[in-house]
Amino acid sequence: MNPFDATRVSGQVGPSALDVCEKCGSRVTGICRPLDVAALDDVASESEQTSLPARATLFREGDPATRAFSIMNGTVKLTRLLPDGRQQVVGFRFAGDIIGYTTAKTYPFDAELLTPSQFCRIDRPKLDKLLRTYPTLERRLLDLCLEELAQTQEHVVTVGRRTAESRVAAFILGLVEAQRRRGPLPKEIAMPMTRADIADFLGLTLETVSRTLTGFRKRNLIAEPAHQRMQILSMAGIMQLAEGEGD
Repeated sequence: MNPFDATRVSGQVGPSALDVCEKCGSRVTGICRPLDVAALDDVASESEQTSLPARATLFREGDPATRAFSIMNGTVKLTRLLPDGRQQVVGFRFAGDIIGYTTAKTYPFDAELLTPSQFCRIDRPKLDKLLRTYPTLERRLLDLCLEELAQTQEHVVTVGRRTAESRVAAFILGLVEAQRRRGPLPKEIAMPMTRADIADFLGLTLETVSRTLTGFRKRNLIAEPAHQRMQILSMAGIMQLAEGEGD
């Protein structure tokens, strides 16, 4: 079991707790965005704030799905175990996203942290009760689920129809959009996943992803000024490549 560093937020929400909530990714763009102070108080009183280091596992595929997690900050990699024993990267989640909420009895994937991260975790019975109490919370969760479905459908098109260049360009735009939803777009965007993670997610080889990113740099479309950081030099160029489809 993971050594969660958990701090329970219970009872009345004082100024410090409210300050944490207001800066949380879920408050900015996630499930808590439409809540008023009273509803936020109730959600906070039923939740636990947890912190974990990079490379820690939040939960594993097949574990009982007893809790849902809202990402306050950080990046999470989702993977599934294939019949041949290999792992498949099925997605990445960012601040404001909710993970682990499923109708199944067990989690359908592993959730591994790519960066040090903070979460609000809540037991499913408590979350279900809050959803019945606050229709705005229920509606927001539905909206997030529909957004995730749309992203999954777009990813199927990306992997199934697009060229390698188009896939990598679309992935970069996905990182840009994830950042844009959470605040002003910085000069450099974080890219904490490895080249191998990206290749696995896009259905490409590691060599193809590395070669494609090198080509983007040589064409002055991107720069990588630091480890796990990327700067978009030509957004129009990346968008044009992302729109292209293979034969």
